[in-house]
Amino acid sequence: MKLNYSYQELTSLLAVEIKNHSAVIQSIEYDSRRIINGENVLFFALKGAFRNGHDFIDDAYSKGVRHFVVSKKSATAKFKDAHEIVVEDALIALEKLATYHRKKFNYSVVAITGSNGKTTVKEWLGQLLSGSKNVARSPKSYNSVLGVALSLLEMKPQTEIAIIEAGIGEKGTMLRKMKMIQPTHGIFTSFGKAHSELFSSKEEHFEEKMSLFQDVECFFYPENAIPTCKNGKAVAENNYSDLLKNFSLKDSASRQNARLAIAMCKEFGLSDDEIKDRIADLSPLALRLESFDGINGNTILNDTYNLDLDSLEHSLSYQLANCNGKKRVLVLGLHEKNEARELAIKRVVAQFEPISLHFQFPNKKVKIDEQNSSILIKGTRSAKMEILAHQLKQQNHQTFLEIDLKAIRHNINYYKSKIDDSTQLLCMVKASSYGSDAKTMGLFLEQIGVDYLGVAYVNEGVELRSKGVKLPILVMNCEENAFSECVDNQLEPAIYSLRQLNSFITELIGCGKTNYPIHLKLETGMKRLGFEESQLPELIGIIKGQPEIRVQSVYSHLAESDLIDSQFTKEQIARFENVSSQIKEELPYKLMRHILNSDGIINYASAQFDLVRLGIGMYGVTENENLRQAIAWKSTVSQLKEIRKGESVGYGRAFVAEKDMTIAVIPVGYADGFRRSLSHGVGGVYIGNQFCPVVGNVCMDMIMVDVTELGQIKTLEARINSVEIIGEHQTVAYLASKMNTISYEVMTSFSSRLHRIYLG
Repeated sequence: MKLNYSYQELTSLLAVEIKNHSAVIQSIEYDSRRIINGENVLFFALKGAFRNGHDFIDDAYSKGVRHFVVSKKSATAKFKDAHEIVVEDALIALEKLATYHRKKFNYSVVAITGSNGKTTVKEWLGQLLSGSKNVARSPKSYNSVLGVALSLLEMKPQTEIAIIEAGIGEKGTMLRKMKMIQPTHGIFTSFGKAHSELFSSKEEHFEEKMSLFQDVECFFYPENAIPTCKNGKAVAENNYSDLLKNFSLKDSASRQNARLAIAMCKEFGLSDDEIKDRIADLSPLALRLESFDGINGNTILNDTYNLDLDSLEHSLSYQLANCNGKKRVLVLGLHEKNEARELAIKRVVAQFEPISLHFQFPNKKVKIDEQNSSILIKGTRSAKMEILAHQLKQQNHQTFLEIDLKAIRHNINYYKSKIDDSTQLLCMVKASSYGSDAKTMGLFLEQIGVDYLGVAYVNEGVELRSKGVKLPILVMNCEENAFSECVDNQLEPAIYSLRQLNSFITELIGCGKTNYPIHLKLETGMKRLGFEESQLPELIGIIKGQPEIRVQSVYSHLAESDLIDSQFTKEQIARFENVSSQIKEELPYKLMRHILNSDGIINYASAQFDLVRLGIGMYGVTENENLRQAIAWKSTVSQLKEIRKGESVGYGRAFVAEKDMTIAVIPVGYADGFRRSLSHGVGGVYIGNQFCPVVGNVCMDMIMVDVTELGQIKTLEARINSVEIIGEHQTVAYLASKMNTISYEVMTSFSSRLHRIYLG
């Protein structure tokens, strides 16, 4: 971002009176973690669902920022040389600035929206145009109000065409985006049910999307996808067949997205020859930057699908915000030596010093021997940097889990919409955070601003502390032999018996600790751990008489929160209200109360008290259509085999072919969590859109599945590139039903040898 606005110009734009000030603002920032040098930076203290930017003013100031847009007067009063612009809403102020910046340019601006394919069409259109035009486009999927504003602020005088992605939000937000973008052209990719829950009808949902295009010269949309529209140009399935001959992807969705991109290219005057030359280079996008554990304790950020300077800057910014104190390394792949481009890249990278920069060329491979570092890998498509990323993975097991952090953030936001702003949120990360890896999830949840973490045992909390997690951590089953570690790592134990309480107090006395936070577990009907009401007098007496402890919260568990209008649950809540109130009234300080879990938040929100506990609901594995499944389990085909009638497959010759068939061997077995009970066709996988049942017995490390319906081996080897165990076709809940168990058991049974990839 290279702005050049005087302080007076900005204050005039935002209708704020301020003393004469000669500063020039060159960039804006809203995340203090991404700041290296705050000189000439204007920091917007945004209020979000999880965090309040005013809480990070000190951090921004320590990095050199002296100019702030705030919604709280005197937020920077303790800094004598800080200047603040006080507005009612910092995000609206940022919108005004983005709108003002957009009006400075009269070149074409393409706005893209739709239920699916927005980012793909945006990226493909950018790739097709960039060989002939100077193009600016939204980074990745920056399509919220904030994302659109940030994208527009990247517009430069030398740009010829800007491409801005706009996602749907609550009613009225698309109109806000339209007023910022002021598009001259548009693309409507598709119309589906995504986000339909935000609107009262399908018609209202559609009108919200269409408001983006009300003033454009023209926009393109797939024929039959939406009603005929003013200024709209339909793109049919048989359009551009000749131009698509070199396009490698055959699925209908990809070809539809490519046709929309081609239509806009022709609108801007690209010739058929230019399009033909470039269409072959379009490929499925790593739409979201991948993060995974690498060898030698490194964290790998795989962002290898393109290398334009804007994308590089945003990736470096992301790395800075998420490196967690690790040394930062950048490996850039170029298909040939190009001094001018290398110099331009170095100028971008210089903004993020200190960082170790390596260039890789086809005839000169980089040897990466870094340890405990954050390694960002980027490059041109032809540089094939994904090969290096794969080499740096910690494990080479071809069966892996994908954890979609964007989906988890969406799900958490959905649950937060069901509770009051004042209610705190505790996220459970026990059992390796339901198989998604507690260390990574703990850091992610801390970064997005949840209030508490919860674990089952002390060793889980110790592991989080070892990775730098600073959030308060509740330990729900704190065993007496782990009290010392609990205190050493500032973990907060759940106390559920008088014996345990006295033992913990003894530990605190030995450590010389006072006022140590504990959480009291009450028995309200679950009949597991917890204090009975009859124990209250003795319990309260000990608490009042022992300065070593302070009650941080009182809580209980619901036995059937998944049932709507359960009389038993109502009785539990009433019992908890009564018993917890007695404790609350006896103690001279404030404490929190909590009883709701994921299902309870949805079904019994009136009992939210001071805090709620969110567990497996974060991963969207329930039947709630407002949630997004955040877990995908994938693999590959190790080998294809032709089986003749009468031949057997696997251990025990449990399967004998009744006809000629083709099987695929998949490297996943019961040691990975794919249970043996899924043998003999009970379970299976999806390859493409085809269900392929298990043949014979599930082995420890592999399964064999029937792929006869997919075609001959000669054609199959080129077509099979992914195997879905859990994903779009087979959800966690569905696989659990096949195993005759519940989603919790499926997720907590994922083997540690499964590679975890974090998206978003």
